[in-house]
Amino acid sequence: MTNNDLLRRIRYIFDFKDAKMVAVFALTGQQISREQISNWLRKDDDPAFEKCSDTDLSFFLNGLISDLRGKQEGVSVAPESELNNNIIFRKLKIALDLKADDIVEIMRQSKVNISKHELSAFFRKPGHRHYRDCLDQILRNFLNGLQLKYRGLP
Repeated sequence: MTNNDLLRRIRYIFDFKDAKMVAVFALTGQQISREQISNWLRKDDDPAFEKCSDTDLSFFLNGLISDLRGKQEGVSVAPESELNNNIIFRKLKIALDLKADDIVEIMRQSKVNISKHELSAFFRKPGHRHYRDCLDQILRNFLNGLQLKYRGLP
């Protein structure tokens, strides 16, 4: 999945308008224009399309955490310069304050059965012997489950 796809999906899941997207970025100190967000959300073949960088998506996800969980005073989380599906999955888990049982249920709504043990492997440190890469399919199914939970059936 591309960063632009993730922005589009998260925006749809939570029904964020452009002003809300700008506000989420602002929670991290980033001043992003409405035009910039529109360019990131455009289809890939649109001439005005711009690729969303890992750093920009990281700023957005950190802002989403602050928006949904509340901003912690004095705490400033540096954005990651490189993102992978495991980091994105973890940030969404934190933002939504989800426990393992919640994620298992969300995945079940997407018709994916995953155990708590399989799930915990995605949140381990990369050097851990039980660490597992989160594939696009897992993240896509998680987002589908979130969509069903927050937006209902399509």
